[in-house]
Amino acid sequence: MGSRKEPTGTRPFGARFTFPLLLGSTLNPINSSMIATGLVGIAADFHTGPGQTATLVSVLYLCSAVMQPTMGKLSTLFGPRRVFLIGIGILFLGGLTGAAAPAFGFLLVSRALIGIGTSAAYPTAMALVRRRADGLGTGIPSRVLGNFSIASQVATVFGLPIGGVLAGAFGWRALFLVNIPLAIIVFAFAARGIARDPIPATDRGNVLKAIDLPGIALFAAGIVALLLFLSDLTDPAWWVLIVAALLLTTLLLWERRVDRPLIDVRMLARNSPLQRTYLRQTLVGLGIYTTLYGASQWMEQGAGLSPFTVGLILLPLSAASIVLARINSNKGWIRYPLIAGAGTLVLTGAAILLLHSGSNVLVIGLVGTTLLLGVTNGFSGFANQATLYLQAPAEDIAVAAGLYRTFAYVGAIFSASLIGIVFGPRITDDGFHRLGWVIIGIGVVSLLLTVLDRRIPVLAHPDEPAP
Repeated sequence: MGSRKEPTGTRPFGARFTFPLLLGSTLNPINSSMIATGLVGIAADFHTGPGQTATLVSVLYLCSAVMQPTMGKLSTLFGPRRVFLIGIGILFLGGLTGAAAPAFGFLLVSRALIGIGTSAAYPTAMALVRRRADGLGTGIPSRVLGNFSIASQVATVFGLPIGGVLAGAFGWRALFLVNIPLAIIVFAFAARGIARDPIPATDRGNVLKAIDLPGIALFAAGIVALLLFLSDLTDPAWWVLIVAALLLTTLLLWERRVDRPLIDVRMLARNSPLQRTYLRQTLVGLGIYTTLYGASQWMEQGAGLSPFTVGLILLPLSAASIVLARINSNKGWIRYPLIAGAGTLVLTGAAILLLHSGSNVLVIGLVGTTLLLGVTNGFSGFANQATLYLQAPAEDIAVAAGLYRTFAYVGAIFSASLIGIVFGPRITDDGFHRLGWVIIGIGVVSLLLTVLDRRIPVLAHPDEPAP
């Protein structure tokens, strides 16, 4: 089947094109967070313990970390629209499997399918946006990239309350069932609003070679081993780290010798600015998740606040993030927001040092964590994403975007272990203050990495005057 030409109208990035991409890209963070509200009900129905039900959270993280760049690779071979639609189809199967699950094992399969299916959305969406922008010569679509950043933030924040409403009103199976109508909506709009891909140029006989199955297997095994090690650093299994290092080293050696690798390590080795973008993404993610989850636990167990109060305190974080991301994407600023975001992370850690269990709730919420962290999140999200868009070659944007999400997962999973190490067996003011010093350290490293990197552009459109 031939390809449909990109539209030449006045709104190449109108709602018909962007709506399914934005909604599709939110399905991974929504499913990541809303499952937490159904774990108790699942454990009661299937007579499992908290450790076993927690695997429903980790299996999606692991599948997503592995499949994001893998789906990006498949999109370069078979077309981003095709892979996007296939991913949504896999999501549909995952939702159906979970909603009708007769045993706990089916839920694990469902979460794996959901992780795999939703992992196709973001890397293929970035490839589709890049293809349309390059085809029409519009330059970097800052507002569109800002929308992706905002959509991800909204999905992450509202995943828990959405899950709470669904689980409370209809039971935990609704957390899986909701993916079915969402998948149908996204598939229908994407099929109508996104131009068809060209016919794949890869010969059928060379498909397996082009896919690079050994590279995918090595990447999957190495990333899973690394994430398993990072997930429990209170009692580290050093042999797992050694296995991860060996697998990832073997991956690098393998990718250097194949013609069409999963990860173009030669390009990545030459592209030091992109390497630093990945490192910044990991550091910012680590700082934000460590602060968010650490402060939430301290506010409940250390300061004695109710979960409802903690939820209200954290709402301004989302509001600040959305407003700043919108302003930033409209202006196309990159370098200075990255510096401001890292600097605000340092201030967030410093503010934590001033807090204690008797602090005023308003001070805890508006000064100690929420607004400061919202500035970091709002400034860093779009700016890092736009930097990736500029630094990654057009032909590698899908895999590069997938790796971008993988590094974010590394930061998120590492944060859970870091919080356990810092707090120890009990959550106290002293532990919270130690957490503050850790946040300051992460912020300082991120700030230095940004200030000293002269390759970060000032603007998304370099031909425009600097602010």
